[in-house]
Amino acid sequence: MAQQQQQQQQVVNRPASQLSNQTGASVQAAAAGPAPAFIGAVPTGDDIGTFNGGSYRISHRDCNTILTIQLAMGCPLQAKPGAMIAMSPTMTLRGEVKFSVKKMIAGAELSTSNYVGPGELLLAPPMLGDITTIRLDGTAQWTCGHDAYLASTQGVHKDHKRQGLGKAMFSGEGLFVYKISGTGILWISSFGAIIRKDLADGEKYIIDNGHLVAWNTKYILERVASGGIISNFASAEGLVCKFTGPGTVYMQTRNGRAFSAFMGGQSLQGI
Repeated sequence: MAQQQQQQQQVVNRPASQLSNQTGASVQAAAAGPAPAFIGAVPTGDDIGTFNGGSYRISHRDCNTILTIQLAMGCPLQAKPGAMIAMSPTMTLRGEVKFSVKKMIAGAELSTSNYVGPGELLLAPPMLGDITTIRLDGTAQWTCGHDAYLASTQGVHKDHKRQGLGKAMFSGEGLFVYKISGTGILWISSFGAIIRKDLADGEKYIIDNGHLVAWNTKYILERVASGGIISNFASAEGLVCKFTGPGTVYMQTRNGRAFSAFMGGQSLQGI
């Protein structure tokens, strides 16, 4: 009680200028209203959902992510070879090998892992990264690098398609990429966290090469730094990928080639 009276006495003894300043600040804050909602690239949240024949949960995000899938009796699922962490003994696993010259040139896997329920299946990407879900409704075609593909449900079709030579050299995704179509769920993985960017019709967005994961819109290669060769070298940004909406782009926060160069430099310094 005595402490409350002391605090009230301190307020009464304050100069009128301080009281007026505080009152004016509070009035201005109230007049300004709540802060506007942030608009821009946002991280993906935790994902729990169902599909025809099972359910899934993405947990332990952002760089130690696990995809847990519950499959019903007879429900099939296709996954990247070597992505399995564990599975129920009731699950059936069949390996399938499809020889393709395109896959050999692209360095993609010649084999696939086909799982059939019932049971639980745990999957994870080989690198420290995240996983996100893309729902396909049969109207849009997605493109992703062969390192980004993790798993897909029945009804999702993937095929290797060739990019242009310029995109193959400077986009960071190689000569061949996956073209994903059909109806179902596609799970993709990244190196680092995944960021989703939705583009309005005609909206343009620039993403540095080596950070692409998946996209369903067109892009061109463009020089981002103004000036000549010295300007590009000094900014450490040469050719970038310029996307134009409408569409959605998923990008990763880490660049695999840059990380490899960093680790190589660290190992040389330790010699």
